[in-house]
Amino acid sequence: MNKLTITILGSGTSQGVPVIACDCHVCSSIDKKDNRLRASILVNYNGENFVVDAGPDFRYQMLRSKVKSLRGVLFTHEHKDHIGGLDDVRAFNFRESRDMEVFCSKNVEDALHREYHYVFSEERYPGIPMININCIDLREFILPGELPVIPIRVMHYKMPVTAFRFFDFTYITDAKSIEDSEIEKIKGTKILVVNALRLSEHISHFSLKDALELIDTIKPEKAFLTHISHLFGTHNEIQDMLPENVYPAHDGLVIEMDIV
Repeated sequence: MNKLTITILGSGTSQGVPVIACDCHVCSSIDKKDNRLRASILVNYNGENFVVDAGPDFRYQMLRSKVKSLRGVLFTHEHKDHIGGLDDVRAFNFRESRDMEVFCSKNVEDALHREYHYVFSEERYPGIPMININCIDLREFILPGELPVIPIRVMHYKMPVTAFRFFDFTYITDAKSIEDSEIEKIKGTKILVVNALRLSEHISHFSLKDALELIDTIKPEKAFLTHISHLFGTHNEIQDMLPENVYPAHDGLVIEMDIV
């Protein structure tokens, strides 16, 4: 029996929590669960590690979780809080003597060429990241280590975002709406991680109400909320608002699933 292990590397929004210069009760909390780096997860299967999104906190997330090997990076979309740390994969290039495999949509690929133009220059400057882009669409694909991935299209206001399903685990971030045909891909998920920015409505992110409606549709065994804003509340305050099988995620949370 194999094991799928998911580590929540970051459970915060684009600003993280605490927010710079903010003195609210959430940002001032001494509970470590209220310190939220930018949203990302680490996926381990068959001895191979992958991350979903490498934002500005990527370097620290790798150090904090003591990640010594990384086979690939999957990107959900092209916003800076999700792609801003890609340069730091060069540490793994050096340690493992191989290119970093990157899996992303064409929109993200175009953004990486803009943001990291020096990586793709014909003149190869010494020490730049070495990456190999694998352009994906909504068809299932297989990662090294024989890990199947089902991409799911969600909408971040008007921007397409790719959610990912690994076996019976699904990770969704930066969603505001999901078409019924894509919801069908999520059904049967046993553990769901989904964004919930705050209590009040937002133009491009699920609110708590939106997230709970999706959870009620999917009916996973457990659900965890991520991409949490300081406007939502503390970890404990959020937990008190949630149904029995729903929890606020926190940085460092480890989720394990047996794969038959």
